[in-house]
Amino acid sequence: MAQWTSAVGAAQMARLLGSQQDRPAGPGTRRPPAYRALADGIRLLVLEGRVPVAARLPAERELALALSVSRTTVAAAYEALRGEGFLESRRGAGSWTAVPAGNPVPARGLEPLPPEALGSVIDLGCAALPAPEPWLTRAVQGALEELPPYAHTHGDYPAGLPALRAMIADRYTQRGIATMPEQIMVTTGAMGAIDAICHLFGGRGERIAVESPSYANILQLMREAGARLVPVAMAEGLTGWDVDRWRQVLREAAPRIAYVVADFHNPTGALADDDQRRRLVDAARSAGTVLVADETMSELWLDEDVEMPRPVCAFDPAGSTVITVGSASKAFWAGMRIGWVRAAPDVIRSLVAARAYADLGTPVLEQLAVNWLFGTGGWEEAVELRRAQARQNRDELVGAVRRELPGWEFEVPRGGLTLWVRTGGLSGSRLAEAGERVGVRVPSGPRFGVDGAFEGYVRLPFTVGGAVAEEAAARLAAAARIVETGGTSGGEAPRTFVA
Repeated sequence: MAQWTSAVGAAQMARLLGSQQDRPAGPGTRRPPAYRALADGIRLLVLEGRVPVAARLPAERELALALSVSRTTVAAAYEALRGEGFLESRRGAGSWTAVPAGNPVPARGLEPLPPEALGSVIDLGCAALPAPEPWLTRAVQGALEELPPYAHTHGDYPAGLPALRAMIADRYTQRGIATMPEQIMVTTGAMGAIDAICHLFGGRGERIAVESPSYANILQLMREAGARLVPVAMAEGLTGWDVDRWRQVLREAAPRIAYVVADFHNPTGALADDDQRRRLVDAARSAGTVLVADETMSELWLDEDVEMPRPVCAFDPAGSTVITVGSASKAFWAGMRIGWVRAAPDVIRSLVAARAYADLGTPVLEQLAVNWLFGTGGWEEAVELRRAQARQNRDELVGAVRRELPGWEFEVPRGGLTLWVRTGGLSGSRLAEAGERVGVRVPSGPRFGVDGAFEGYVRLPFTVGGAVAEEAAARLAAAARIVETGGTSGGEAPRTFVA
């Protein structure tokens, strides 16, 4: 019986491998044999999670034709991968990807490192900061005081606690967008909100237009839901959105949903202005596309003179086009898994009805904690602490990267939590692999794209500062030297570093 659960076509594999091309070899640098380079490329795709474990690979002849190499080269590469434990084969069943015994199965998203690994590895994979104390503790204590009346109920609130729904609606109204509690559903984080929206509007096989690049975990969520992703390229730098390109894609591809992060975009940090937002909503309305606006970064402006544009939903007064997603996870703390959806009442009713077959509701205690923060002014003070911490980390990380890696290029965003870095012609996938060996975990650009795009990028979050930022940049420079010299094993041993 075949041991594979999915398949990768020859053309797709060629595209993925083609994205990994490094800069030309310098004087004295030895290129590996063709079969070795091919084996390394496939191994990287498996380690990155871009080719799943237990995925059937193309037959040797098919892949040789797609890559314009000899079948002998492909056969030798497959044999090398089998010897390393990254490939298994059976006569009549083909060859499929694997991981060597004792290795963790690679993640396809951006999961944080387990706490026990943090002493020797600097984690730049997860864009999340520690809780802004003392506000987390105060919020939980306040929630416990409010809990007793709810403890006498069944505890299931599929739309969210009425008090929190009303509070979130009032906050939108204060921002100039009249909102009723009936337009709010509380969810388990922004991921829970977008998952519910995708299942309601974007059934298996439906097209979803996404920014290119976009947030890796959301892209993977949509893939797992069976969506057909339609990438729309971002403009260069922090100007963000090419609305004419969006209008063309929405008109020609007719996606059921479009997903955008207009506020300090993840990963680029771009901020859409009022005109871009208005035109984007108009384009979606004309195409009959539901525009999902992710506001999770909207309160994380880091420079004092930033003038925040109006929310995307402000340009959809009838509420027929825009669905807004918000969350406490980025602005407050990732461990506070409270998100929300703002949409037309009929959409909220449909989302709530579908929730009976998903998670039933969001934890009551955490909802009470967020409601306490909103109602006491603690939210504003906690978010100001978060901004100050992220601002300091951003400035220190930017300085460290510029000193250690002067050939890397980026624009410094004025808010958000991420720096999108062009790596001077080096493969982001190879940098990520080398980084693991020298004690720094960094996500490569292709995680944020579709079909292997952005190989020449990495994303750096503003989660470390001071001496840790200096050490992270030094380890990234060591990883870059490994990639530049074509190193395939060994590398510099990481030093234990306790933040």
